[in-house]
Amino acid sequence: MTDHEATTATTERPVLSGFPVLPERPAHRDPNVLRWLGAYTASMLGDNIYYLALSWAAVQSGTPAQAGVVTALSALPRALLMLGGGVLADRFGPRRVVIGSDVVRCVTVLVVAALLFATEPGLWPLVVLSLVFGTVDAVFMPAVGALPARVTGPGQLARVQGMRGLAIRFASVVGAPLGGLGVALGGPATAFGLAGLLIAVSVPLLVRVRIADLPGDERTGDGQSAGGTAWRDLKDGLTYIRRHRVLAPLVAAIALGDLGFVGPMNVGVTLLAQERGWGASGMGWVLAGLGVGAGVAALLLTVRGSLPHAGIVMPVAVLLGSAAIAALPYAPGVVAAAGVAALVGLLTGLSGALCGALLQTQSAPAYLGRVSSVAGIVSLGLAPLGLPLTATAIGLWGPAPVFAVSAAVCALGGVLPLCVRDLRRVQLPR
Repeated sequence: MTDHEATTATTERPVLSGFPVLPERPAHRDPNVLRWLGAYTASMLGDNIYYLALSWAAVQSGTPAQAGVVTALSALPRALLMLGGGVLADRFGPRRVVIGSDVVRCVTVLVVAALLFATEPGLWPLVVLSLVFGTVDAVFMPAVGALPARVTGPGQLARVQGMRGLAIRFASVVGAPLGGLGVALGGPATAFGLAGLLIAVSVPLLVRVRIADLPGDERTGDGQSAGGTAWRDLKDGLTYIRRHRVLAPLVAAIALGDLGFVGPMNVGVTLLAQERGWGASGMGWVLAGLGVGAGVAALLLTVRGSLPHAGIVMPVAVLLGSAAIAALPYAPGVVAAAGVAALVGLLTGLSGALCGALLQTQSAPAYLGRVSSVAGIVSLGLAPLGLPLTATAIGLWGPAPVFAVSAAVCALGGVLPLCVRDLRRVQLPR
């Protein structure tokens, strides 16, 4: 697809001309999709156990400040390298990149597990592990974002986003207890070993996933690029997004929504619970409510498969979710706060899944890795860097005004799509 075609493509229907022709079997009954989902779930379980084991091992090996540095190190290479990861996903094919990333992650985690079993090496292997994970994540995440459109038909992409959301919720709920059990049985080494084995499970499943060839590209095999430089590919991808009438405002809306959401619903909830005297258990209930709401949204999309008028439903959900974020500090108790958090999770989970499905259906397949990297760099790379600012602001002015300002930023992510005709009228395929 040329730049002119991308710019002038109609938004009365999704841009699907470059997508591989795959059978429109319901995604939850498609063995190909289920293999991909199984691989993704195993990998996410391994990730959750890895982060718990890393935190525990860092605390055991150093001071609390050093432990904080070790666990935060992965964010830097992830933020710096994610755009390049999108280029690699498009040049070499997302399955090939995801398999390679999982192999590297698995080997690195198992090597650290062996070191911890054999000796007490201190913090340095944890520092190396954190940096390697962040670097590989910069490649892994855009490739994961580019895979769904290649394993199912366009009419199933909303359902796949719902299934992916359920996998994330399952991994977060099950991963932490598994990691804790590993630490209890054999220390961080055992937990790292369990994480590595679960990541390894994803590799044979991914090898069996059938990937359709992409028509219209100069590609061979699993998507390997036939020419051009990586720098040129990166510039082409950014130009493609900038000139696209739907993707450009959609990516901007995602960035605004994430910038307003991440601070209050991460460190903000912790500080709110501390100020109100709810304690760690109260914070846990609020976060559990958030997770339940997001899980319900994912289940809704999985069951329905699609929602009409996605270009309207998505921003309205963002606006309502922003209002719920602003209301959270005014909850009179833990139960009410958990209920408000569940509403936040439901609305933001629904809008996030719809944004993901729209990215998939509106992007030409050859650009999906780069589009995913640009959309993800804010939420996964830049937004977490604002957590110290959110914590400082809450310390100075209290939770209510900071939550209100964050909610206003998030709401801009709903106002923008409503102001852009092409994005407002976009539909998901059925």
